[in-house]
Amino acid sequence: METLSMDESGFDAEMEDMDSMRDLYEQSFQNIQEGEVIQGRIVQITDDFVMVDIGYKSEGQIPIGEFRDEEGTIKAALGDDVDVLLEYHDDDDGTIHLSKEKAAKIKVWDDISRIYNEDGVIEGKIISKVKGGLSVDIGVQAFLPGSQVDLRPVRNLESLLGQTFPFKVLKYNKKRRNVVLSRRVLLEKEREQMKSQTLANLEDGKIVDGVVKNITDYGVFVDLGGIDGLLHITDMSWGRVGHPSEMFHVGDRIKVVVLSFDREHERVSLGLKQLVADPWTNAQEKYPVGTQVKGKVVSLTDYGAFVEIEEGVEGLIHVSEMSWTKKIRHPSKILSVGDQVEAVVLSINPESKRISLGMKQLEPNPWDVIAQKYPVGTTIAGKIKNITDFGIFIGIDEGIDGLVHISDISWTKRVKHPSEVFRKNQEVQAIVLNIDKENERFSLGIKQLEPDPWESIPERYPLGSIISGPITNVTDFGLFVELEEGIEGLIHVSEISKEKIKSPVGQYKPGDQITAKVINISPKDRKIGLSVKKMEEQEERANYDDYLNTSKAATSNLGELLKEELEARANSTPPADKT
Repeated sequence: METLSMDESGFDAEMEDMDSMRDLYEQSFQNIQEGEVIQGRIVQITDDFVMVDIGYKSEGQIPIGEFRDEEGTIKAALGDDVDVLLEYHDDDDGTIHLSKEKAAKIKVWDDISRIYNEDGVIEGKIISKVKGGLSVDIGVQAFLPGSQVDLRPVRNLESLLGQTFPFKVLKYNKKRRNVVLSRRVLLEKEREQMKSQTLANLEDGKIVDGVVKNITDYGVFVDLGGIDGLLHITDMSWGRVGHPSEMFHVGDRIKVVVLSFDREHERVSLGLKQLVADPWTNAQEKYPVGTQVKGKVVSLTDYGAFVEIEEGVEGLIHVSEMSWTKKIRHPSKILSVGDQVEAVVLSINPESKRISLGMKQLEPNPWDVIAQKYPVGTTIAGKIKNITDFGIFIGIDEGIDGLVHISDISWTKRVKHPSEVFRKNQEVQAIVLNIDKENERFSLGIKQLEPDPWESIPERYPLGSIISGPITNVTDFGLFVELEEGIEGLIHVSEISKEKIKSPVGQYKPGDQITAKVINISPKDRKIGLSVKKMEEQEERANYDDYLNTSKAATSNLGELLKEELEARANSTPPADKT
């Protein structure tokens, strides 16, 4: 009985201790409400859970997944302190369920509320582009409107992904899980601070550092620290700048000089080329007339090529100064932008910043010796290089072409177009008629290879001679008659007939044969006057003279017969038979 009493007594005591411990635990646990965030310490890590001591007799458990990062690595170690949320207590098995993630989100919202009320700043990472702006991770997802990203609209929002910035909380709604951020507000505040400091130090002529903020067709805007200055394209370089983007990129740090500062309107004009001396200052001493220079072709126009001799100094090679002999219609026929060329300085005017250059002056002028090589009267031979309406061009040496004018092709043949007689690349001979060195003209003649047939016309068709030939043309004022190839005579309408004719048109036609008398010759004017009327008058006069002569002869013969008859009778001699 004693032993049993003792056993029962010990059991009862142990039960009392356990009840006492349970009461103590329950009493202490009642001080924490579900949904409350508390701090605990990691005491055990299993495959499925992380056990956290929250200061009571039983540890709470958190699913292991809440401690894994994006790569799957467990970010937990024994002894680490961690903020947790008491989700609920399972009375059946005594398990305490905790959450690290929910505790973190609750804490973030508390931070957001505090930062908003204290006008503070929160840091976040831009994680994605969404409609109207960007999504930012600040512990919860927040919205950054596109208008609040920067001081100026950002065209490529994707370029900001993955970057971390400080932000201002514009508004939030915990119930709707909505937070709106702004980066622009902070930038404007920072810019205003910098602007005040910059304005206090700006003055004309001061050299300052800046960052290229924007590029336009007419220049670049440079951030000088809270205030922008304009670097105009004309103030970037003493040389030629096609577009500001050729020299700068957004974000470039550059050193510039303040050309003018309007403090009232906060406008700043900047210069870059003014940091170095104007190259035209000593250009005349550096490039006197006759100097041979090298440069790069930077521009082509209809009238010439601009060549950069050095940065800021350009010269013009006029199209007429490119070749002694070639007729260059456009500089692009022999030059391209970017070509390196040599030239000679022909003239220089530093005041107007102009230099005239010549390429052809690098070689001797072939026109200086051409007159000695081919004096007037020299017979030359060459190929026809070009045929035009007004003549043919024959290639001579040294790249010089001679012109045979259409009027110098033939003495007599009427040539309407040179192509009737010649073809391109045909080998021909000609005589040098004239060389005009000043105007660079070389005149040739082909007809001069033979004597002028008009010079012998008076001998071959003397005045009063009768000619016959076909009518080549019929006009109101007369008939043209071909005497020989290329030689025509004119029968004026008044010389066609003794009868008055108003017009021969309709009475004669080309091809009709006609005979006429040469009544006028002018080799100088290349004219021959013919007359049918005078020829007929001459024929009539000749017939009349023949008639008179015949009548006289007949009278004379009759008198002689009578005389003989009388004498015969007197002599009684029979008359002779005269028949």
